[in-house]
Amino acid sequence: MQVNITGHHVELTDPLRDYINEKLARLERHYDNITNVQVTLSIEKERQQAACTLHAAGADLHALAEDLNMYAAIDALADKLDRQLVKHKEKSQARSQGTGTR
Repeated sequence: MQVNITGHHVELTDPLRDYINEKLARLERHYDNITNVQVTLSIEKERQQAACTLHAAGADLHALAEDLNMYAAIDALADKLDRQLVKHKEKSQARSQGTGTR
């Protein structure tokens, strides 16, 4: 999994990069066909924002999280992506088994 991290009005420090990589590594437990992840961190006034686009086999997932603390925004972002990825995996398994969810 290739992780690209960019910052908009944010200085990307090594602890911040390590924290993002640690949180995104959790996603590979659920789905191992993740090819590329683009993370954008930004600060506008007092709003700390983390956005992510995840390219996996069969889907492109996007999530956005805001908080007063950048680390809390990254946590929320990882949780959102985790839920989306589990849902995508369940849907793709249901399709391959022939039992569609209606």
